[in-house]
Amino acid sequence: MTLPRTDRGRLLLVLALAAAVTAFTATVPLLRDWFDLRVYYGAVNSWIHHGGRIYDYQVPGTAYGFTYPPFAAVSMLPMALVGLRTAIAGSLLLNLAALAWILHILTEGAWRRYGWFGCALGACLLALFEPLRDTFSFGQVNLLLLALVLTDARLLTTGRERRAGVGIGLAAAIKLTPAVFIGLLLLARRWRAAAVATAVTAGATAFAAWVDPGASRFYWTEALWDTSRVGRLDYVSNQSLQGILARLGDSDRKVWALAVLVVLGIWTWRTLQAVAAADWPAAFALTGLTACLVSPITWVHHLVWLLPSFAVLIRAGHPRVAGALYTVLCTSVVWLWFHDASGVDGFLGSNIYTWITLGLLLWLPVGQLRADSPPLPRSTSATAPTPSTTAPEMTPAVGHPDPPSGATATGVACGPGRGPARSPSSEPTGSTRPAASNPQSSSSRASS
Repeated sequence: MTLPRTDRGRLLLVLALAAAVTAFTATVPLLRDWFDLRVYYGAVNSWIHHGGRIYDYQVPGTAYGFTYPPFAAVSMLPMALVGLRTAIAGSLLLNLAALAWILHILTEGAWRRYGWFGCALGACLLALFEPLRDTFSFGQVNLLLLALVLTDARLLTTGRERRAGVGIGLAAAIKLTPAVFIGLLLLARRWRAAAVATAVTAGATAFAAWVDPGASRFYWTEALWDTSRVGRLDYVSNQSLQGILARLGDSDRKVWALAVLVVLGIWTWRTLQAVAAADWPAAFALTGLTACLVSPITWVHHLVWLLPSFAVLIRAGHPRVAGALYTVLCTSVVWLWFHDASGVDGFLGSNIYTWITLGLLLWLPVGQLRADSPPLPRSTSATAPTPSTTAPEMTPAVGHPDPPSGATATGVACGPGRGPARSPSSEPTGSTRPAASNPQSSSSRASS
């Protein structure tokens, strides 16, 4: 397919694509009516203005309420100062800013070379991605957490690891799943960054406990262990290992624990490969995939954590594979098994997003960095022998030219461093409106 070369042709193509995307989003998926944002807003307002307890609040007409750690509620306190509509607008702006920052990191600024036309085409493609659609229409926080985590990835990739760890620490304090990235830092022996992330998480958690000791005590001793507060494990939106087992009718926690251990073993093996190849983008992408798999509940909107994997695939020269998988994640296909996930077709189709995540964990390219990447910085913990002040005398062989002055020896040992140079309705997955014929308007999970 040849793209138009004139501005008029490009504008017409963008308008046509925008109309197609609008038609698709208006007919296939239903808007989620800012359900999760209404959970956050209602819990914070009940807490601050009415003396209620954070974890007692429930969205009217549902049995669902706040499910995040107490620090998440503390970080959302500014919502108590504004109305719901202002909070919705703020959520949209924050998510747009976070998405722009994420794309800048994943592309290393390469988007600039495509100008307005390339950015407009990219925006149309992103608007089709189901996890992103749900993130915006739920008013979710996962893009903000991904931006925090990838900020640390950027610091590590560019050799500024003395500043790394804060983003991961804050993300883990707001929501537990990103804590797996501390495990990545430990695997990579980035002790300082791991210590910073752990300290930030602990400090933020302690601060929340000081602000509301009762809420913290209730969360860590009761709410955290009650998955029914979050939603049904067998709900089709749960695209995790636990979701697969729940839809199979297997409620044995030992089976799930075994599956988690296997996935963690694969993650360790593959991440160590990425570490050895100094491939931070792949290491972070693999960790995001693992977080989605091992979490007891991974709603479709959580799958924004797959975005780094698509960037790695494209960088490694597999744009068609990335495009095919991305297309599947735009189709909302799992909802075809909303009412009945039994049989072979249900097993395969209702879990297709999980199969994609698992497949990426197993086969994501690792270590395929471009040849024009700059030298990779060592970890500050690594030491190297001091070079001799005198160079050995070398006599060039007769008939051979002297080596160019810019030539260097190969075989430099390096840790992870520089990446590529460019490179239904009463339940809360939608609204509290009466159930519609489209299953995607259902609400079988709480804010998560």
